[in-house]
Amino acid sequence: MATYKLTISYDGSRFKGWQRHPGQPTIQGALEDALMENTGIRAPIEGSGRTDSGAHADAQIASVTVPDGTELGDFNAVLVPGVQVLDIEPSHEGFHARKESTGKTYRYVIWNSFECPEELVGKVWHVPGHLDVEAMLEACPHFVGQIDFASFAKKPNFKRASTFRQMTRVDLEFEPPQITITMQANSFLYKMVRNVVRTLVRVGEGRMAPDDIPSIIALGDRSAAPGTAPASGLHLEKVHY
Repeated sequence: MATYKLTISYDGSRFKGWQRHPGQPTIQGALEDALMENTGIRAPIEGSGRTDSGAHADAQIASVTVPDGTELGDFNAVLVPGVQVLDIEPSHEGFHARKESTGKTYRYVIWNSFECPEELVGKVWHVPGHLDVEAMLEACPHFVGQIDFASFAKKPNFKRASTFRQMTRVDLEFEPPQITITMQANSFLYKMVRNVVRTLVRVGEGRMAPDDIPSIIALGDRSAAPGTAPASGLHLEKVHY
């Protein structure tokens, strides 16, 4: 058998997330259907993580194992619009895109203006009201370090062994009217990025102070933190190995 590493980009606004669901357009489903069309082989294509419905990727990583000598063909010639395979390379036996990942970098994009350009609809979070970017910048360092993110994780992840994660960066860049928040961690809990972003926006709205964040973290309770930012602004930027 031969294992391959695939690098994939996609516009998630066209799909119901990564994981295959019968009768639903998904990234995994599109890739596995393309593999079947090119090779006649139905094999699982495992991603580094299950991105949410509506979320995007610049360089998602996936792995697939097929019989030796199989020509994978040109995925892009048969893939549905919105998904592109950027690279295919042989990998070592048993390579698994999720299990061998050492971390991920996500980018979240907010369009902070009264109107949102049509070409950005579905690719950003449009927040028309004024946001205090300086306050948001002040809040960012509270999320860096070895932290229990239970207050920022949807409950299905509570069954994991630990809700602690090592967040190495939370950067905010402001190029009016666009706010870009970049996070890197050894791994992320379900909807963790979107929940952290919603908290930062709450700070920007003046409805919470930056210094409120440590007490929310200490509570370890999802109900203590604000809701969830839309998936539209979320982009998987890089998977680390």
